Amino acid sequence: MAKTVTTTIRLDEELKKELTHDLDIMRLNINAYFTMAAKQLVLKKKIPFEISTSSNDIPNETTRKAMILAEAKELGLIPDDSPRFSNVDDMMEFLDGE
Repeated sequence: MAKTVTTTIRLDEELKKELTHDLDIMRLNINAYFTMAAKQLVLKKKIPFEISTSSNDIPNETTRKAMILAEAKELGLIPDDSPRFSNVDDMMEFLDGE
């Protein structure tokens, strides 16, 4: 493993607060973010990448669970007990009943 060195970065207090908040949403810390940015800059020889903190791009906990459940059903890990419909009227009737 490569030897690491300590680097100090000076940031405006409000910028650091906002940065930390956005990185927390992505489950990253400041050190991980700057390490990723540095590695990408070295590899690509340009400002590296775009990471979005838009809530539209990050599934919330409910959506993550639904995605995992759907994938498990698709892979046959659990039975797919989802209702099936042959027409929109039946589907709407089912949805209105919930």
